[in-house]
Amino acid sequence: MKALDALQNRVSHARLGEPAPSAEQLDRLFRAALRAPDHGQLRPWRFLTVEGDARERLGDLFARALQAEQPDATPEALAKARAMPLRAPMLIVAVARLQDHPKVPEIEQWLAAGCAAYGIVQAAYVEGLGAMWRTGAMAFDPFVRQGLGLAANERIVGFIYLGTPVGELRRPAPLDPAGFVSAWRG
Repeated sequence: MKALDALQNRVSHARLGEPAPSAEQLDRLFRAALRAPDHGQLRPWRFLTVEGDARERLGDLFARALQAEQPDATPEALAKARAMPLRAPMLIVAVARLQDHPKVPEIEQWLAAGCAAYGIVQAAYVEGLGAMWRTGAMAFDPFVRQGLGLAANERIVGFIYLGTPVGELRRPAPLDPAGFVSAWRG
């Protein structure tokens, strides 16, 4: 696959089934992530893989976080939270590791970690896998961060759902760059 094809035609897949990425595919996805732009070579990212029964434990963590935030959460809302990680056979939690640095502000580190996560999503497309990058309330919940064992300086960039695309693959709608680009003439 040509690189420009991947960059111009990748789309998210909400419906993902087995199989999950193989160990060899995961290695290639992570190698792509590690090539993200990185001012200062801080490598301000790390990744957690969640698969098998760990997805159910992550769902339980989500339900407990929801219950802590909303003590009156309905059983349906709690069940929905528990089911979230079961939408794909594997999840990768992309984590920004924010460091004090005199030349690299935290926002650059966040962006670098986001680029690393994007590298995983792009590489998944090249590998013929489906991927969906999700955030939502759980990505910003301190209870979830604690339950995942994140340090005080770490933040969740997103949950990347991975698997085999189910159903018809959609093509992205063409966009005209002219609608997003203008020249600045000083």
